[in-house]
Amino acid sequence: MTTIDTKPVDQARLEAFVGQAVFDMAAAISGLLLHIGDRLGLYKAMAGAGPITPATLAQRSGTAERYVREWLSNQAAGGYVVYDPAHGTFELPPEQAMVVADETSPVFLAGAFESIASCYADHDALVDAFRTGAGVGWQEHDDRLFSGVLRLFRPGYAAHLVDEWLPALDGVVDKLRSGASVADVGSGLGASTIIMAEAFERSTFVGLDPHEPSIVAARKAAAAAGVGQRTRFEVATAKDLPGSGYDLICLFDCLHDMGDPVGAASHAREALAPGGTWLLVEPFANDKLEDNLNPLGKLFYAASTLVCTPTSLSQDGQAALGAQAGEARLREVAEQAGFASFRRAAETPFNLVLEGKR
Repeated sequence: MTTIDTKPVDQARLEAFVGQAVFDMAAAISGLLLHIGDRLGLYKAMAGAGPITPATLAQRSGTAERYVREWLSNQAAGGYVVYDPAHGTFELPPEQAMVVADETSPVFLAGAFESIASCYADHDALVDAFRTGAGVGWQEHDDRLFSGVLRLFRPGYAAHLVDEWLPALDGVVDKLRSGASVADVGSGLGASTIIMAEAFERSTFVGLDPHEPSIVAARKAAAAAGVGQRTRFEVATAKDLPGSGYDLICLFDCLHDMGDPVGAASHAREALAPGGTWLLVEPFANDKLEDNLNPLGKLFYAASTLVCTPTSLSQDGQAALGAQAGEARLREVAEQAGFASFRRAAETPFNLVLEGKR
């Protein structure tokens, strides 16, 4: 017989939690509207335009005024745009524009909402995975996951990779300037590889990813960026990394997605040249769960549940580190793989930047 907990309800706590749930409901459905606004170019049409009416925005963006008016009202309620009741106009402030309209901004986040939309589209597969314990492969997700991840991560890489993260590594920038051999494992659509290739013209780069459509797109992006002659992209897993003698092997936001991270790290260590460097960039996390119970942890644990853990469980090894593995657990992986040293080289509010030496 089931025992029912008859503990008295704290009315104040109940009301506070209902308020929290309503806030989350509003955020969840408004995220879809943000994705729609991004997809239709509504934010870009508002950026720098000053106060604007729904009719003018609709005309500029090729959309229907009635929908735009309702969308703007939601955006005003959420603080994304500012409403002037005296004139019936809406304005996108420059600070908000950096987050939702400017794809070169280091704080551009519209790609995150694109990725989140993909997770809603994958709902049935994720429900089945919860029931069976099976994985959901990266390639099984809605295509918006791939494009959204690119748009989410690329601004941060552009802002930090060349100017902060690589200089924080021991002797790596000098090697890159002289001409180094670099592998970018889990390169996806190629953003990190291309950024490095643009900065270091004497070095050569290979990007690897098991998702063939991403590799095809990366090749096209490298050619468009003018770095096609010193980059190549291949369909391969981390443990299929070809060749050896690499001066630098990078893994950007992908080790925790792998079924066998120790195996991937071991193969990388063996492929490094003497004195070579393993660059590991992972989502920021403290080592204890209780220290990650904050808005960023909420976001990263959600992404881990819907994308990262299912991806790992779809592969041999099924390690399922999760996106909040933390430095101590990542150090264990590096030590098991045989790295002689491992340290935190840099960090941002969103990333841990870790260096392993052969």
